[in-house]
Parts: sequence; C-alpha cells; structure tokens
Amino acid sequence: MVGAGGVGGYFGARLAAAGHDVTFVARGEHLRAIRQDGLRVESMKGDVHIRPARATDRPHEVGPVDAVLCAVKAWQLPAALSAMPPLLGKDSVVLPIQNGVEAADEARKALGRERVLGGAAWIRAEIAAPGLIRHSGIEPRIVLGEPDGGLSARARDLASVLSQAGVAAEATADIAAVLWSKLVFIAATSAVGALVRVPADAFRSLAPTRALLVAAMRETVAVAAARGVALGPDVLDRTLAFVDSLPAGTTSSMQRDVMAGRPSELDAQCGAVVRLGRDAGVPTPVNEFLYACLLPQERAARQAAGLA
Repeated sequence: MVGAGGVGGYFGARLAAAGHDVTFVARGEHLRAIRQDGLRVESMKGDVHIRPARATDRPHEVGPVDAVLCAVKAWQLPAALSAMPPLLGKDSVVLPIQNGVEAADEARKALGRERVLGGAAWIRAEIAAPGLIRHSGIEPRIVLGEPDGGLSARARDLASVLSQAGVAAEATADIAAVLWSKLVFIAATSAVGALVRVPADAFRSLAPTRALLVAAMRETVAVAAARGVALGPDVLDRTLAFVDSLPAGTTSSMQRDVMAGRPSELDAQCGAVVRLGRDAGVPTPVNEFLYACLLPQERAARQAAGLA
C-alpha cells in the first residue's frame, strides 16, 4: 500500500485484518508510529488495530509484490511512481486510486501499459494522529477495471480480494465512465467547498452556491462527452442526490488541504476539467473561475512546501 494516509491506511488495514500480507509505504511521524504501535483505524464500520504492521519508507526493501495499491495524493503520484519499480515482479499489478481521471495514464507511461488498472475510491477518512486513521463518513468503496475497457481476470480477482476483506469492491468493464462520473462530483464539490470554506450541507442548501455547483458539474459532463465518455442522462441527478445525502459537516480532502494551507489536488480535479476541456474544444468558464480563484493560494502552499 503506497500511501498510508486516510485512504490507503483504511483500505490497507482492512486487507491486513483479513489476513493478507500488507506492507505500508509511509513516511515521517506516521511511519514511526506505525512501526512502534501498529496502525489503528477508528471507523463507523468497526475499529481495527494492525499490530505489528509492516511499514517502510524504502520500497526496495520490500521486493516484488502481487499488487500495489497507490493511494497518495494526485500531486504526489509522480514521486510514488518513480519509487515503485522495486515492488514490481513479472505479473505485478498496479492500481492507482487517486481523484481525477489521469492517474492510470500517468502510471502506464511510467511503468508500462500492461501493469496498470484504473480505479476510483470513495471514503472520508484522514490521519487523526500519527498511526491513527479515522473513517468518519461515506461507505468505503473501490471500483476498478482495465483502462482500455473490458473485464479481465486480474480486475475481478483484485475486486474479490477487497470484497473478502469487507470492502465494497467491484470490477467494471467501463472504468472511464466511473472515473468521469466521480470527477463530476469531486471536482465541483471540492472547488466550491474550498472557495466558500463551509461544509457541503451549507453550500448545497443555498440557491446561489448550489447553482454554481450544478454549473461546474454540467461542464465536466460536457467535457466527458466530448472525449467519448457517456455518463448517462441521469448523471447530474444521481450526483446531486449523492451530494444531498452527505452528512452535515462533510468536507472534501481537497477543501481541507486548501483551508489548512497545504498543497492540494486542485490541478487534478478542477484544473483537469479546464485543461481537458480546452483540449476537446469545450468551454469551461465556471471551472476556469473556480480554478483561477484557488490558484494563488495553491501556488503559495506549494512554495511553502518546497514544491515550486
């Protein structure tokens, strides 16, 4: 499990609790805490404590594995991919589960087309303290599939392993539609939430901010259609129903990062809609507005972190 934060820590702990041999690639105080006291998960689905837990910041010490689940933030993906080759054997499979629609293509360019599946994850979880993951909302779920479409044995096998570990997992023949459907949700809610700095229940209930949210979603649907990805006529209704079902106080990980002054996934979410829309000749003025408003703080956060 490359990345042991809220997402990777949760799913990795579930796999380890089910008896699978899991190694967490982590860093800093979080890594030290996992090595000393194991990895704890507090969850509405039941708490677990993996102790001892195998954890390292040196992938070459692990050696080839059957599968690599990559759960770092989207902006951390290039560095994660560059450190990944020592983990890969002849038949190893890599599953990036970053937000956005570009992670699988990025991984295929770095590691080879034949190694990579596409995937999307749904969960609200974060590092509450070093060595402690707190899952506080959204049914944990992973959907995965072949980037070029079609069902494969390896996708079904990995989904089965996750399901047996208590994770709602599914192999799909159209992972592109799944990724774009999630982007319709996550890009708009993250950007609007980061801009207005209140939880989803606050901005979804006010007509002006709800209209902004819907307009941003419509642009993402249009970009997907221009790129040949059909999301279905009810995608907006389904997405808004999901937004309306979120518990009070819900914020996205990108919103929390922006509000804390940390580097965020702005470029992989709202920025991707703008960038891919421009490539497809689809106007995205609402997403351009949201991106432009958030970009100065993003640049400042990256400079403070030594990333720019």
